[in-house]
Amino acid sequence: MSTEMADAGAAQGLEGRSFLFLLGSARTDGNTETLARRAAEQLPAGVEQRWLRLSELPLPAFEDRRHGGGHGGEGPAGNERTLLDATLEATDLVVASPLYWYSVSAATKLYLDHWAGWLNARELRFRDRMRGKTMWAVTTTSHEDAAKADPLLGTLRLSADYMGMSWGGALVGHGNRPGDVEGDADVLRDAEALFRPAARAE
Repeated sequence: MSTEMADAGAAQGLEGRSFLFLLGSARTDGNTETLARRAAEQLPAGVEQRWLRLSELPLPAFEDRRHGGGHGGEGPAGNERTLLDATLEATDLVVASPLYWYSVSAATKLYLDHWAGWLNARELRFRDRMRGKTMWAVTTTSHEDAAKADPLLGTLRLSADYMGMSWGGALVGHGNRPGDVEGDADVLRDAEALFRPAARAE
C-alpha cells in the first residue's frame, strides 16, 4: 500500500473522533507537552482536538460523599463543569502528565479523583457515557528505565478498564530539562506513530 493510500485510510478511520488533550504538567511547554503536540500533529485535519491545561482549571479538593448523602448541591460548576463537559464530549482522552514520584501529577490525580464524584451523581450517567471511549497516555521521565513509568501507566490503564474504556496506547519519553526530548529521534518517531493504530483498528 502506498503512503498516500495509507494516510487516506488513517484519515477515514479517525473520522468523527474528538480528542481531548489534558495537560497535567506543573509547567508549560515541557517535554510531555512537546510529545503530545508532536503526536497530535499527525491527526487528520478533520479530527477535532481540544487542549486543556489542568493548572489553568484548578479544581477544589475532592470530597468523597459516597456514603454521606450523595453528590449534593447543584452539581458540578465552574472549572469542574468545564472539565466534565469536555471529558464527556470527547471520544478520546489523552492524559499528558510527566512522571511525578512514580505517578501522575497532582493536578491529574485530582481530576481523576473527581471522576468518583461524577460517578456518584447518578443523573450524570458518567460510567455509561464514558464506556467505549479511548484512553491514551503521554509521559516523560528523567529515568533511563522506562519501567519507572509503569505505576503511572497502570493508574490510567486500570482507570480506563474500570470505566469500560479502551486503552489506546502510551508514549514514554525521557527528559529532565525543557527541550530534552527534542534530541531523541526515536521517541519523536514514536510520537508521530502513536495514533496510527487507532486509525487501523476502525
